[in-house]
Amino acid sequence: MQIGVVTGAGRGMGAACAIRLRNQVDRLIEVDLPDDISDPATAAGLAREVASAGDFRFLVHCAGLSPTMAEPRRIVEVNLMGTVYLLDAFEPLVRDGSVAVCFASTAGHYPIDVVGDPRAADFCDANAPMLTDPGLAYAFSKRGVILECERAARRWGKAGGRVVSVSPGIINTPMGQREFARQPIMREMVESSALRRLGTADEVAAVAAFLVSHDASFVTGTDIRVDGGEARG
Repeated sequence: MQIGVVTGAGRGMGAACAIRLRNQVDRLIEVDLPDDISDPATAAGLAREVASAGDFRFLVHCAGLSPTMAEPRRIVEVNLMGTVYLLDAFEPLVRDGSVAVCFASTAGHYPIDVVGDPRAADFCDANAPMLTDPGLAYAFSKRGVILECERAARRWGKAGGRVVSVSPGIINTPMGQREFARQPIMREMVESSALRRLGTADEVAAVAAFLVSHDASFVTGTDIRVDGGEARG
């Protein structure tokens, strides 16, 4: 029995991914994964549930916190460390054809240095300058997700698995609308983009569905931007 997992499946892009992927496996485990994803035990428990149910086919990790949802350190713990813990927990389950698609953000393409290993107890302290502002912490966390997916792809590849990150731009979801309303610069970003509009959750989910499919069997260790041609500089 092939098992798929979608985190953050209760809303927005996660819900759209779950709808698209329900018929792609024998069983789809849909979880919301609140803040406790920053606890390695949560990731390990989810991996055990998958292992007991069948063969691991894919993980689409959408759950996370936006800049207005938490203080800086918490954003990093959930977005970056939570992703690392999931990739670590699922690695022993990887077999030929297994895939992880982890949601980053176009904010993660800013030139930000990520110092050290997110698993280290002093990781946040070592990166303290990046944790002075929620927006900066968000960009830092998503940069870390992109880098960790690149690293994990090499490990998973030994067993025939793939790891890819997806970087949505400004998407018309409740979370996206919340950020759009509170951060005026986001309107400027949309107006200066190639398509000059917000994306939809289903447009992002369509990319995630392609990436977990066998049609994307040679795509790994990279980041896919889904941003309507957001300005790069």
